[in-house]
Amino acid sequence: MDKVWLKQYPEGIPAEVDFTAYSSLKEILASSCARFADLPAYGNMGVSITYRELDQLSRDFGAYLQKVAGLKKGDRLAIMLPNLLQYPVALFGAQRAGVVVVNTNPLYTARELEHQLKDSGATAIVVLENFAHTLQEVLPRTPVKTVITTQIGDMFPAFKRMLTNLVVKHVKKMVPEWHMAQTVSFNDALAAGRVHALDDVTIHLDDLAFLQYTGGTTGVAKGAMLTQANMVANLQQVAPWIARDLLDGEETALIPLPLYHVFALTVNLVFMKIGAHIVLVTNPRDFPAFIHLLKKTPITAMIGVNTLYNALLNAPGFSELNLHALKICAAGGMAVQRAVAERWKAATGVPLIEGYGLTETSPIAISNPLNIEEWSGNIGLPIPSTEAAILDDSGAVLPIGQVGEIAIRGPQVMKGYWNRPEETAKVFTADGWFRTGDMGIMDAQGHFKITDRKKDMIIVSGFKVFPNEVEDVVMLHPGVMEVAAIGVPDEKSGEAVKIVVVKKDAALTERELLEHCRQHLTNYKVPRIVEFRTEPLPKTNIGKILRRELRTPQPKEAVAA
Repeated sequence: MDKVWLKQYPEGIPAEVDFTAYSSLKEILASSCARFADLPAYGNMGVSITYRELDQLSRDFGAYLQKVAGLKKGDRLAIMLPNLLQYPVALFGAQRAGVVVVNTNPLYTARELEHQLKDSGATAIVVLENFAHTLQEVLPRTPVKTVITTQIGDMFPAFKRMLTNLVVKHVKKMVPEWHMAQTVSFNDALAAGRVHALDDVTIHLDDLAFLQYTGGTTGVAKGAMLTQANMVANLQQVAPWIARDLLDGEETALIPLPLYHVFALTVNLVFMKIGAHIVLVTNPRDFPAFIHLLKKTPITAMIGVNTLYNALLNAPGFSELNLHALKICAAGGMAVQRAVAERWKAATGVPLIEGYGLTETSPIAISNPLNIEEWSGNIGLPIPSTEAAILDDSGAVLPIGQVGEIAIRGPQVMKGYWNRPEETAKVFTADGWFRTGDMGIMDAQGHFKITDRKKDMIIVSGFKVFPNEVEDVVMLHPGVMEVAAIGVPDEKSGEAVKIVVVKKDAALTERELLEHCRQHLTNYKVPRIVEFRTEPLPKTNIGKILRRELRTPQPKEAVAA
């Protein structure tokens, strides 16, 4: 196809990259640990570890997985952690052992966690003690045999570790009581692995690196099979894109988005590859602490979603910050609003670089180049070694300027969905295009713009919420006759979940219904607005609820949660 966008590439960015230059993420890690050994690799809450320490700690953890936990190449390790220093140690330890990582949201409900552990076949898990009570509830019904628990301060120096863990557990009461037999602490696992050799597992590009879970039109979370080739390719594709501004071994990169989210995961790997000091933010909602971190840390790059940038702009003390060292601010996960982009540029002098991708594309597929000066409303140009097109319903490529479904081809596109060949077949065309479910348009210069979503997906602060999953949970309540979930605009989160409900039990209240939802759904999936209707919901001839007709509210018992 005619890659018209190549003419818009800034100088120095190639049309194609060598995505076979490395055999695995393990090889990239080894290169960085050797090149940048004495430089800080990861920081969190004022504590940093060097690349040399990362090399040793990940070696120890990998040896524990192999020699003590008995995991073999291809086995699954779930990581259920917020952004802590334990995360990269576990992540890279697993990669070095040839173990597939299953990133798991720490805020999952028992129902969500059980599905992911069973579906992935995870036999081991690293979990923060704050969330161990959820794991305890489902553990007997999962294949997990090895449970490694950790506390927030476990990677800190002795006094700070003891003080942090004491305050979190006994002062702030942030650790609900839990009881599981035969667990091992993270630090004990490292100590146990230290006395064993780490077997050098041969890893190939077609081996799985991650099972990265994402929702689906059926409401069932599916594991996108991201191979070593997918991940290595995306790192190779992004490297020249950022090379104009970011230098090897000289950057301090801020990651306030959770590493279990594919955007933060991959960007973190990109920063690791160039030897950056990666500063992990555990709780980005603690804005006084966030502002304090920005005040004392001269960051040169950061990532975020539109809602985070907006919240920072409105946070007390942000206007007093000196962000003179900042070079790049990347935005993904959800659309960037013009007002936020313009305010951010005015406040920092740095434009928000909006990009686009999905879990299934590892994720970066399209991005604005770093030389843009202002917000354009576009998601950008296909990155090197990537093809993008606009397809009609039959899968044919549409002419420039026509609206259709955005489709992606490239080495970063997933292998498929784990154990779901039918779902995989639905998203790929016969000639290899991955159908994103987003409607868009391409102009004559190759810039892409999203116009709408073909799917009914709801995006809450950059996280996907699939209506069917919410509806399935609501329908579990005996007082509900029928329900539909839709997205509505929200100033803080971009979109919020709204449910339109027909009651079976006239006494059902919104409070009761929302409490039911909180028991089964992660917080960002819980409806914020409930609308009760007395008439049946609008449907097609075959009985499918017409969600689009519900986006115009009726003046009947609409209640803000």
